[in-house]
Amino acid sequence: MGERARHLMPSSRQPRVTAARLLRGGLAVVTAVVVAVTGFGWWTLHGMLTGITVSQALGADAPHSAGAAVNILLIGLDSRKDQNGDDLPQDVLDQLHAGDSSSGGYNTNTLILVHLAEDGSVEAFSIPRDDYVSVTGIVPGYDHIKIKEAYGLTKADEEQKLVDDGESDRATLEKQGREAGRKATLAVVRSLTGVPIDYFAEVNLAGFYDVAASLGGVEVCLNHAVHDSYSGADFPAGRQTLDARQALAFVRQRHGLDNGDLDRTHRQQAFLISVIRQLQGSGSFSDMGKLDELMDVARKDIVLSSGWDQSLFQRIGSLSGEEVHYQTLPVVRYDTVYGQDVNIVDPAAIRTLVKTTFGDPSATPVPVAPADVTVDVVNASGVRGLATEASNILSHQGYHEGELSLGGRGQSPTTVVEFGTGGEPAAQAVATALEISAAPQPVVDLAPGRVRVVLGDGYALPTDLASLATAPSGGEALGIDVGSSDLPVPDQGLPISGSGIPCVN
Repeated sequence: MGERARHLMPSSRQPRVTAARLLRGGLAVVTAVVVAVTGFGWWTLHGMLTGITVSQALGADAPHSAGAAVNILLIGLDSRKDQNGDDLPQDVLDQLHAGDSSSGGYNTNTLILVHLAEDGSVEAFSIPRDDYVSVTGIVPGYDHIKIKEAYGLTKADEEQKLVDDGESDRATLEKQGREAGRKATLAVVRSLTGVPIDYFAEVNLAGFYDVAASLGGVEVCLNHAVHDSYSGADFPAGRQTLDARQALAFVRQRHGLDNGDLDRTHRQQAFLISVIRQLQGSGSFSDMGKLDELMDVARKDIVLSSGWDQSLFQRIGSLSGEEVHYQTLPVVRYDTVYGQDVNIVDPAAIRTLVKTTFGDPSATPVPVAPADVTVDVVNASGVRGLATEASNILSHQGYHEGELSLGGRGQSPTTVVEFGTGGEPAAQAVATALEISAAPQPVVDLAPGRVRVVLGDGYALPTDLASLATAPSGGEALGIDVGSSDLPVPDQGLPISGSGIPCVN
């Protein structure tokens, strides 16, 4: 508990001047590159992309979308360092009001999951950075963290391993540490949303300012006048054009917003819509000088996953703003964990929402009656009593206790739920109850109505259900206690369309 508490970032609701929110639109750089190369020949595109960092974090064995649909994760990284781990120039940090290189760490303060459907429609989900998610088996040494922390914690762990093995080159440590951070971020988002990720693009802190400045102003609309001394946001209500410094304040403000983290995501969405409209309507990319300037920004500020090619760029670049719809993943409630403000989420509800929105036919779960399911638990974790505790939790939710047994430590590389003929819905329900992110696996030795949970190295019980692990079972299905906070229920807002500049709080 102590180690985890030390790594949690300072509360997002505590007044402090920081650039941690400045990337709430930093992926405009990706948008700019996409639009810029649309219509150019492959030879031109290939030449222009020379020098952009390419990541192999999405391995060949990563799950992919079926058919022509594509899922893209956009990552805005809060880092004051370049790709080699060198500090950004102080004049750049001064423009960003970003403090020095010791500030911020490597939080992913922007996460947007974009779905390009086969019919040409586009759905995008913003993932609030303070969502408190399960990372068992993904981030070494942790069971739950804020989703923004997966990158930095894993990066630090990987670098320490390399140092212990004798590596001392800073650029090597930075490169391999970031690759590990990207892999962890991808895995956590897949676990939370339940959908594959086919491509990703990462932008660093300076990217937002560079593109905002190159546009010469960004149009936004506010429902109410705002004045916030912490971010410098001082704007009237209504439509207005902001310069680069003002745009930073617009996406940075967090005080005085009714919906806190969620209102920030709405501003992020509104900013991206404005950038897309400007880029597609200005015609500025017929100017090769301007295009070269933009590509220089991309080479400094962007990392792309392997596989981005002409067809993908053209597919994205041909979209009109009207075809893009933005939503924010729902939050059950605000809470405090280890002294830090977090967003409590319901992963099962999020997976259903995302899959339904993305048109996944598996989104509607088959109803499962726990009383009809017997659950065997194998403890291969090396943690004494873990099988009994997991079985107690399931008994409280109405499942029948099956056989409890021990497996060899390390025998199971991952924690998994196994099922026999017709048992996948029950296995998925059990996996959700125990917050096991790995997909259930079919086996031939289990009878209908019976599933088996194998607890591997690194598994930890869900913190919100740990009190049930040693309590007597009452057969009552338990879930998240939505009413345990005095704070108002968060409002993720209505979907935002790209058909016009939306007004936001």
